Amino acid sequence: MERESDFAQERPRILIVDDSRSVRTTFIKLIREHYAFREEIDGEAGWQALVLDHSIQLVICAISMPILDGDGLLARVRSSRLARLRQMPVLMISSDNEEANEHARTMGASDFISRGIGSSELLARIASLLRLARAQNELRDSADGALRDPETGLPNRQHVEVQAAQALSLAMRQGTPVSILIMSFDHAEELRLRHGDEMSKELLKRFASIMNKTVRKEDSLGHYGGNQLAVVSPGTPYPACESFATRLREAFAVATIAIHGQRLELSLSIGVANTPQDQVSSSTALLELAAERLKKAQQAGGNRVVSCRSPASSEPPRPRFNHALDLIKIGQISQVVPHLVPLGKEVLPFLELLERELKLGLPLANIRKQLFDREAQSKETRQA
Repeated sequence: MERESDFAQERPRILIVDDSRSVRTTFIKLIREHYAFREEIDGEAGWQALVLDHSIQLVICAISMPILDGDGLLARVRSSRLARLRQMPVLMISSDNEEANEHARTMGASDFISRGIGSSELLARIASLLRLARAQNELRDSADGALRDPETGLPNRQHVEVQAAQALSLAMRQGTPVSILIMSFDHAEELRLRHGDEMSKELLKRFASIMNKTVRKEDSLGHYGGNQLAVVSPGTPYPACESFATRLREAFAVATIAIHGQRLELSLSIGVANTPQDQVSSSTALLELAAERLKKAQQAGGNRVVSCRSPASSEPPRPRFNHALDLIKIGQISQVVPHLVPLGKEVLPFLELLERELKLGLPLANIRKQLFDREAQSKETRQA
């Protein structure tokens, strides 16, 4: 069973597999102005079409169908010996049974849509999946398996998208987490205008070199956009990922990075996304979420980590005590002063130990009272 719109050979072909004629007709109306199409009524017919028709680039498929259901078709696609089929984007039509949807996700469904999806959203989903598929094909066909930036030697965004898709697919099958970090120096354009293009390129090269030595072997590091770098970290749970991002931000705040003998005052912002903390159904959505959080971190003033549990705030982030000491050593006292009260409370146990063991005559009772009084005043001011 086959129908084609005009200029079919010039546009990507979408295979629509559903036993309901009205559902197939609905989806055809939504895509026919942009894509060629083919329709089949069950999974077995859909599989035969995929094997024989090399022009098909994406499948829209129902879960429940006669002869061979959506899961069966998906299993054949993902286990195929042909890379063309194995990497085929499969957009599943979600059912009312959430367990069936979850099972299809673990089988390797690329994304899910509802029968009532609007035209704009459907076209955006299809375009995203086709872009990812093209990137996978280019990486497969390239000489070294990855297209690399000539300046930094790191893989480009296409490679990052492919690695994210593979990591999320494996995570859904195995029930393991995936974390994504997208990071960038703050005020990059100001740095470029002040120090020139060559300095900006050199700074990005050093940034890439440092990150390449920092991430784990199982992580994937690459460019995401502009001066943004992305890390895809399979198997990393949310707390560990956010903790790593925080340590990274703190390290760059006190790092000695000099260009032409001049130390640059740098800060780093990072957007963090994680499954299962963030309920997303595709790797593209997870990457976009991390990128959006990076944007929010920089809009809030920079030098921040923004994640699902740590939203952007207009107040500067409170440094950990060791980081506060490092900031003092390099003269960044202004970043410490707003947090003296909580940092002072944190150091009280150490001062009490000093007094008990060395008898230094420290006025601990007065220090403690002043700290708690100022904390109470600060709370009253925020509540007013």
